Formats: sequence, structure tokens, C-alpha cells
Amino acid sequence: MSNNHPLTPIEQRTVLFYDDELTAVVVQENGRSVVYVPIRPICDFLGVDFSGQRQRIQRDLVLMDVAQTISVGVTPSDIGSKRPHHSDMLCLPLDFINGFLFGINASRVKPEVKEQLIRYQRECYRVLADAFLAPSETAVSPNPVLLQVREMGLAIARMAEEQIQLERRVMGRLDKAAVVVGNLDKRLTAVEQKLESGQPVSEEQAAQLSQAVKALAFKLGEKSGRSEFGSVYGELYRQFGITSYKQMPANQLNKAMTFLRQWYQSADGDDVPF
Repeated sequence: MSNNHPLTPIEQRTVLFYDDELTAVVVQENGRSVVYVPIRPICDFLGVDFSGQRQRIQRDLVLMDVAQTISVGVTPSDIGSKRPHHSDMLCLPLDFINGFLFGINASRVKPEVKEQLIRYQRECYRVLADAFLAPSETAVSPNPVLLQVREMGLAIARMAEEQIQLERRVMGRLDKAAVVVGNLDKRLTAVEQKLESGQPVSEEQAAQLSQAVKALAFKLGEKSGRSEFGSVYGELYRQFGITSYKQMPANQLNKAMTFLRQWYQSADGDDVPF
């Protein structure tokens, strides 16, 4: 293992893989961004012993050389939990995740997880790669809160410049200056309302959107014979300028659902189930 102290990621994302939510993080290494995948959650989803898999990684000269310990954000099991919200996890680079998965012998796992293991071996890398390495998402996404602050700052700067020019024209006429200040306040309120309208969807709305994507991906996959989750999410993100379905602006939810319904009808022609 190449690090003695846990690394801190610059980005963390959750990617939907069928019914499993896979976590991946981005770490800055030698001036480039590298995607890492925590191993323990995958072991939990597959029902295999994490301790045994960790020992296997430690015995593998290639996997051991690239493995890292990274501080990954976790969700406590209950709201009142006192457990830390971050956990140091053994992670492998995305490029090596298939090497790890194919090291798990499908003939030796429990029969009820054999099909799921084979699905992971076939599709897990591609789904994660589509989420992190798509052309529109190669760069780390800017913080949406900072983007809002910048937008408001630019709007205020423009209005301040207009205010200065106007005050120069009125030459200190206080009565007109008072009117201008009142108008400025109204315009600031309008800017704030505009920013608020771009707030992301609620958890319930995000779940509704996720279920619609899942239904469409399964329908497309029945025809193509491959996983279509990455392509559906990628097109949705491109259409609405987001990097996660949880960042969908609430005021764009109906438009996004209409987009997915029309896509479903064009692919199948049957009644849309969402």
C-alpha cells in the first residue's frame, strides 16, 4: 500500500448500479485526478467476506502497490448516531477494479449472489467509468453553492456600476437617488428569487427521478442487451447541465420527467410506468 496516512478526496459521488449505490472518490495524485473505489461496500453488496478479500489484495503485488487508504464520507445508520461521518477505507483505482472483481471466483460464492457477482464483473467498471470519465465530466464539477455566490456577486457588481452612472447623471439629487435605491432593492430581491428557484430537488423528488431512469434503462437494455444506465444518466446530465440527478433544479423536474417519458415511449410505445 503506497500511503501511510489516509488521503482526503477532492470529490465524492454515489453512482446507481441496479439497486446498489456505489461510492467512488476522486483523489489528486501528481497533478492529475484519479478515481478510487472503496472495496468494503462492494464486498457487502456481494455478500463476500471483506477480511478475506483484503488479505487477497495484500498478497497481490499489483493490487497492493496501487491500493490506497482514503477518508470516505459515510452516512450514519440513524440520525442520532455518534459515529464519525467519515471512515478510512481500503480503495483501488477504477482502472484496477476489474482485476479485483475477476479475482473473486464465481463458483465459490453463495448461489444466491453468483448472478450478482457476474453482473459486477461484466458491468461495474463501465458504469463507474461512464459516470466519471464521460467527456462532459472529465473535470471536477464546480461547487454549485460557489457558482450561485459568484452569480449574485456579478449581478450586484453590474447593478452597482449602473447605480454609479445614474448617480453621476442626477448630480446628487437626493429624491431621485432614493428612488434608485428602492429600485436596486427590488432588483436584488429578484436576483435572490431567481437563485432560489434553482434549488435542487428534494430527496423524495430525486428518488422519483432515479426510478424513472431505472425503468428507462431496463427497457433500453432489453433491446440492446447491455447496461444502459450510464447512457441514460449521461444524456440526462447533458440535457440539464448537471453532474448528478440529485442536483436537478426543482423547477426543472417536470421537464426532466417529460424528457424521460418521451424517450421511453419512443423506445417502446407502451404506456409509461412512471
